[in-house]
Amino acid sequence: MVETKIKPSRKRSTGPDEASATPSDPEQHARSGTQSIERVVGMLRVIASRGRRGMRIADVVSVSGLPMSTCFRMLQRLELEGLVYRDALTRKYHLGPLLYELGLLAEPRYRLSEVCDEALQVIADQTQDTVYLSERRGAESICTSRALGDYPIKALTLDVGIRRPMGVGAGGLAILSALPEAEADQIVEAAGPQYAKFGPFDPDFLRAAVAESRTRGYSFLDSAATPGTAAVGVAFPPNNPIAAISVAAISNRLGPARRVEVAKIIQKQVRTICTLLQSHAPGPAAGPRKKSN
Repeated sequence: MVETKIKPSRKRSTGPDEASATPSDPEQHARSGTQSIERVVGMLRVIASRGRRGMRIADVVSVSGLPMSTCFRMLQRLELEGLVYRDALTRKYHLGPLLYELGLLAEPRYRLSEVCDEALQVIADQTQDTVYLSERRGAESICTSRALGDYPIKALTLDVGIRRPMGVGAGGLAILSALPEAEADQIVEAAGPQYAKFGPFDPDFLRAAVAESRTRGYSFLDSAATPGTAAVGVAFPPNNPIAAISVAAISNRLGPARRVEVAKIIQKQVRTICTLLQSHAPGPAAGPRKKSN
């Protein structure tokens, strides 16, 4: 909640008409309402950051930076509304049933993972490693699909639904590197404090990684977010990156020669996906209706 400060006046009145006559009240209420929405969305993002594992209230307090009493009141209300669910045995909070129900209605508009399913499996078959699809959501990337290769030691660094600041992980780094330089710098600066939670990530590290990715044409990270694992990522489409495909494996499987080979495998499938996206794009993105006659 935002504390509204009223300048002291000569006459102290508690009458109802005085408050309603204050010119700034509508603006202050609007600002308070907006901040309340931001806080609720932030709380849901915090809980979602642990995927399906859920979070105890102490973890919510630690990650969100909010007081225990505030977190408790918010979570209690969110549970009543069906936006979060508290497991009675583990006492962990999870995303609630209402979000799932709303998602069923929103899903038809966000099915990039279906377009990419075949390509992900082809890459998994050819590399034998774990393949991830990461989509951009503002200044974050979220894992929306995964395919497993046959290699016995698997790099399971992400679950579907996990979101992280853009640049953490090869997929997010690939998207960040494909953005215009000014936009990428803005994202790195804005998310600076969040990166420290994921290991060696800081603005200087990310800027260097972005520069290297642009030079190579693909991203590469080794033992960054997850020690002992490495990953290669390629963003798409080239002119307006909305997602990336990455391949993760134990570090010794992605030496210099093989990472180039893996990048080529991803790039080939990305070209196929871009062709599919163009053929399915509505309106201007699909061209000026040349096929209508």
